Amino acid sequence: MTEKATPSPEAIKAWARLMRVSRQLVESAEDALKASGLPPLAWYDVLHELAEAGEGGLRPFQLIERTLFAQYNISRLLARLEADGLVEKLPVADDGRGQTIRITAKGRETRRRMWAVYGRSIAELVGARLSPEELNTLSALLGRLRHPPAGD
Repeated sequence: MTEKATPSPEAIKAWARLMRVSRQLVESAEDALKASGLPPLAWYDVLHELAEAGEGGLRPFQLIERTLFAQYNISRLLARLEADGLVEKLPVADDGRGQTIRITAKGRETRRRMWAVYGRSIAELVGARLSPEELNTLSALLGRLRHPPAGD
């Protein structure tokens, strides 16, 4: 990085707010899940991706790509989800060491119960505080910060 890459005061302010608000929002959602006796948000992320994948499930490397968890974190999380009966590991026919991870009926139910709380948190923490136009603007701006940029 060169000296010319020094951030502007506006970029520093935006970065700091983005980091603080992001942390606060996630912590609030985590607190709501915990208060309802539900697992942490990371569990929801994995269960969501597996539910979206359908009956075919996902390989662990695909979960890492979709959730951005580190490999060692996803391994531990999958072991815990499997122990709780929320996911199952299936062998891959053409790869003796490979596994496919699939959500179970209990995992779908847990995800449904978590979404009831998580969705309410999103509605209260973000949806109720910004107009639809502001939400669209925020979404578009954050999409431009993604790599690669999000078109959705």
